[in-house]
Amino acid sequence: MKQERHPPSQPPPSQPPPAGGAPHSPSPAGGHAGTPSGVRHSLRAFRHRDFTIFWCGALVSSTGSWLSNLAVPYVLYQITGSAFWVGLVSVAQFVPSVFLAPAGGTLADRRSRKRILLATQSGMAVSALLLWAVWTSGQRDPAVMLVLVGVGGVFAGFNMPTWQSFVSDLVPRGDLHSAVTLNSLQFNTARSLGPAIAGLLLAVLGPSWTFLLNAVSFLFVLAALAAIHPRAGRPQQAAPAGMTRQFLAAPRYIRRQPGIVMSLVVSVLVGMLGHPIFQFTVVFAESVFRAGPVGLGLLNAALGLGAVVAAPLVSGWHHKLRLGPVVRWGLMLYGLSMIGFAAAPGYAWGVVALIVVGGSFLAVISSVNTSIQVIVADGMRGRVMACRIACYTASLPVGGLLQGLAADWLGPRWTVCGAGALLAAGAVTLMRPRGRARLDRLDDPHDDAHLCAATAT
Repeated sequence: MKQERHPPSQPPPSQPPPAGGAPHSPSPAGGHAGTPSGVRHSLRAFRHRDFTIFWCGALVSSTGSWLSNLAVPYVLYQITGSAFWVGLVSVAQFVPSVFLAPAGGTLADRRSRKRILLATQSGMAVSALLLWAVWTSGQRDPAVMLVLVGVGGVFAGFNMPTWQSFVSDLVPRGDLHSAVTLNSLQFNTARSLGPAIAGLLLAVLGPSWTFLLNAVSFLFVLAALAAIHPRAGRPQQAAPAGMTRQFLAAPRYIRRQPGIVMSLVVSVLVGMLGHPIFQFTVVFAESVFRAGPVGLGLLNAALGLGAVVAAPLVSGWHHKLRLGPVVRWGLMLYGLSMIGFAAAPGYAWGVVALIVVGGSFLAVISSVNTSIQVIVADGMRGRVMACRIACYTASLPVGGLLQGLAADWLGPRWTVCGAGALLAAGAVTLMRPRGRARLDRLDDPHDDAHLCAATAT
């Protein structure tokens, strides 16, 4: 991987907090004295050229991906009329990541992350192009579409841990919170733009254009990757071991880090209980609100809009808002807003509820991701992120299938209402004042001390 020196005008990476401290300890006044905050401060990662280029290319590509992410469950629901088939999209998309993320995370710690991303993004582009070709040929078999979604999921399994780790290669540690939140903002901005565009395309031109534009959008992130040069400073492995042995060091390391363990617990809660609502917009638009493809696009756009609104609050005031309380109240609001969506008397109320759902999702997910990125020792970053992705992506198809079956049996309103109530109950359970299993551990400090012990063979 090509390395780049810090220009004289750029401040050096911030030093990690002393052992036993917390990276976000507030001052008596409610924040670090003299620490800048606000919307402008939340955008500080954009000061770095490579991050800005990568972010812009990723935004276009992610927007294209959301065209397909909406079109696939939409056409499957049109073909089958079953919420269970909508849940199967999550299985095809995310199950490969459960098994391949460990290998991807190990590669991310041993090889050039930029080269890995160039390879995986190219593979995802080819799978998207195949999906377009199959649809335009007149093939309407749901199983064939799920297989092609699964092919893209295979490349995504290697891509996701590398992508998450790569963000830390583009900014110094002092700007990592901004970079992680802006990375989540990029994804959720795309979630706002992509479905809105997809709804119009589905209504006017049909699914084939959504699949084609998704394939073309990968060219932008590939061009961005070709134009950037990641930062120096990633530690190298002292002695290469087998891939399996290297990855197994990650669970041993995680067990000694309660903050990372808590991040994984929250990720699984969100994946099983909260995330399926993103697929259930298809069911609500068709069977509850009778809103059509344009209305479906606006429901998904509301989710992205909420995330866009929440991102500056989460990142710009992170010195005054510790991660533990943000996640605690974010989970509560997430669950309650899901209940509000399920009970919405009309389409407009549903849109408003989804704005709150999207903001809560961004606050929780970006906070737990930031917690892991801050705590983890640099040489373990790729493998630990792979564990986080494997846990999260394993929970997505489980939650999608269970809620899909429940929706076919109980109806979508009762299903989403029950999932929201369980998510809020989970937040209450984790509000314990003492012990390892508490949300305050998300604010644990950066760790380098146990790296040697974790990687010892």
